[in-house]
Amino acid sequence: MVSGDLFLYDRSETAQRAHLMNIGFVLFPNVTQLDFTGPLQVLHRMPGATTHILSRTLDPVPSDCGLSLVPTGTFASAPALDMIVVPGGFGVVEAIGDTETLDFVRSAGTAATYVTSVCTGAFLLGAAGLLDGKQATTHWAYTALLPLVGATYAHGRWVQDGNTYTGGGVTAGIDFAFGILADVCGQQVAEAIQLAIEYDPAPPTNTGHPSRASDKLMAMMNKRYGGPVDAMRAAISG
Repeated sequence: MVSGDLFLYDRSETAQRAHLMNIGFVLFPNVTQLDFTGPLQVLHRMPGATTHILSRTLDPVPSDCGLSLVPTGTFASAPALDMIVVPGGFGVVEAIGDTETLDFVRSAGTAATYVTSVCTGAFLLGAAGLLDGKQATTHWAYTALLPLVGATYAHGRWVQDGNTYTGGGVTAGIDFAFGILADVCGQQVAEAIQLAIEYDPAPPTNTGHPSRASDKLMAMMNKRYGGPVDAMRAAISG
């Protein structure tokens, strides 16, 4: 999938920064679709970039909300990637135990210029050894587990440590994508794409982060995430 928005930008500026960049998105069953589609919507507009939606096979991949996602290529057929994007979701627990998926993330991530994740995708990076000694973030419910994959938790909607970018939970993947877009192509391009997709969030609620949630709501949500967090701990502990 090649960017279709080149007409929006000064090609002489952006072509030098993002020419022929291959961006690979890793899919696995029970992925959180917005972890994937949020950054995809931003990064596929990067001038000169080509996005690759990759999985073990070309079969549709079920997401966490009933939407099936169709790969454009397999791990085996993937080109050399300049950027790897690993989304999260409850399916990360099984993906960590899948040798083919983990080996691909490790090999592609080791060779990539930019190594990135959204939400609990950080633990797939970590299980592949790509977060050793790095500062990182993930979904708020899982931050205490980051040291188990060699990372140190850093507060932020998204966190950059060298060539590694990690996003917080779910919707943070959109913000992370704009951050890396600005770094690669410049602020002007990032601003143009933000306007093009009218990314101007103004939800009618204000509980999108634990710091703004009531004690009662946090207690309820911590109970909700207790089982999934334990499952992730078991997966990354081997």
